[in-house]
Amino acid sequence: MPLLSDVRMVSSLIARPLVLSLALLLGGCDLIDSLMADPKAAQREADAKAIGSACRYGMRSIEDCYSMNEKASKAAVFTGWKEMDQYMRDNKIEGVESKASKAESTTSVAADEEVVKVASKADKKTAEARAEAKSKAKPASAAH
Repeated sequence: MPLLSDVRMVSSLIARPLVLSLALLLGGCDLIDSLMADPKAAQREADAKAIGSACRYGMRSIEDCYSMNEKASKAAVFTGWKEMDQYMRDNKIEGVESKASKAESTTSVAADEEVVKVASKADKKTAEARAEAKSKAKPASAAH
């Protein structure tokens, strides 16, 4: 009988530290995951949330935000947009009209005007070339 009690005692001496170390390892899984996480992925996630927040503050729809930031994670952009929306509602903050949309429309109008100017210059040159060709052709036909 003494042999059996010795075996139990030895097994309990081995089992207790083993169970304790296993519990500590499993309890630290969250810590291990956070230490092994890719910092670039976390940064991209934070950037996408910031983009969503900026879109909401700039009074842009979530669809516009998605289309303007195609590379950003849609889920993170939406999370940022939604969090900013709630923050603005809670603190009664009004959004600010985005100046970028005005600048884009001004740029597109300026580009359209430039296209019209170039086209009108080309039309003038064409008209001048035709008039010159007619003036050269008239004396030749008047001589006959």
